[in-house]
Amino acid sequence: MRLTRTLQAAAGAAALLLTAACGSSGSGSSATGLNPPDLKAPTELGKTEGQVNLIAWAGYVEDGSNDPKVDWVSDFEKQTGCQVHSKVAASSDEMVKLMKTGEYDAVSASGDASLRLIASGDAAPVNTGLVPNYKDVFSGLKNGAWNSVNGQMYGIPHGRGANLLMYNTEKVSPAPTSWSAVFDDAATHKGHVTAYDSPIYIADAALYLKATRPELKIKDPYALDQKQFDAAVALLKKQNANIGEYWSDYLKEVSAFKSGDSVVGTTWQVIASLTAGESAKVKAFVPKEGSTGWSDTWMVAAKAKHPNCAYKWLDWIVSPKVNAQVAEYFGEAPANENACAETSDKNFCTTYHATDEGYWKRIAFWNTPIEQCLDGRKDVRCVPYAKWVQAWTEIKG
Repeated sequence: MRLTRTLQAAAGAAALLLTAACGSSGSGSSATGLNPPDLKAPTELGKTEGQVNLIAWAGYVEDGSNDPKVDWVSDFEKQTGCQVHSKVAASSDEMVKLMKTGEYDAVSASGDASLRLIASGDAAPVNTGLVPNYKDVFSGLKNGAWNSVNGQMYGIPHGRGANLLMYNTEKVSPAPTSWSAVFDDAATHKGHVTAYDSPIYIADAALYLKATRPELKIKDPYALDQKQFDAAVALLKKQNANIGEYWSDYLKEVSAFKSGDSVVGTTWQVIASLTAGESAKVKAFVPKEGSTGWSDTWMVAAKAKHPNCAYKWLDWIVSPKVNAQVAEYFGEAPANENACAETSDKNFCTTYHATDEGYWKRIAFWNTPIEQCLDGRKDVRCVPYAKWVQAWTEIKG
């Protein structure tokens, strides 16, 4: 099971290549000011090329070599004749770098990488009509701010997950309802608060400030002008004094909650389930302010050498049975609404809120902060992701 999703990125590589993108002959800028190169999606598929080269999070492309019981690649190869070669990436930054080599056909990009790939012209628009299973993808995953521009999809949604607040029910009382438990009230559990170790966690602070400090006028936690950004960073620096540890490895968080070293902090549903399975007294939920979260998208390289096999893979990975297998192994809600009937655990989709669109409307999915404010503002510049990376180092001290 793949349960790590590290997002640490080098500042230089984190910056979007917007200068080149905005200078290209695009079809018109979007509401966010993003103007990607004028690339065209294919109108039809041709003969498969015999192989496909993929970049993926660990656990997304399983061929039985890690676990003989976990294999959705072998049948794909038999049915399509496309031999799968995959490279596991440890971070979104690594995915972006690998896509620039021109050696890969598709990538399972998270929202903090997808806009970078779109803006730089490394990812091509996708013709969803050539992906039959796309019609059954949940509507809440289509035309997202992180996977489309001007209504044009740049990939096929794969799955989604929320960043939850988890607490020890025996040591945290009364039961929290707000992210204030890890921010304004964090001193109550000084030294036993945990937080996700990534620059993108700045958005969690911004989401909380959006609800608690309306004078900041935050509309989108990924679109922060300098004043808004400084407020979020200040909140996180204050929180740092109460942090026991930052986590990016699920095993460490499970262990910390089991031992009592951590009693409250951010988590994922899969980690909450594992922690409870270790007999730790924990609960996890979406606080009243909402939460951040992730939605991964399979994107096709603009210069893919095996585009027909890549499209076959996109359709395969979101087919009901395969999407169910991936979701259970990986620990996230599936993208295909028919996948829930295929899960081995018949309560899986209920636990992960897979079909509850109301639940997902409360989730602000990861996106790539850029200077052109994602909330549509044109009178200010927003703080780009490279600055988030620098600030995160300062926050942690």
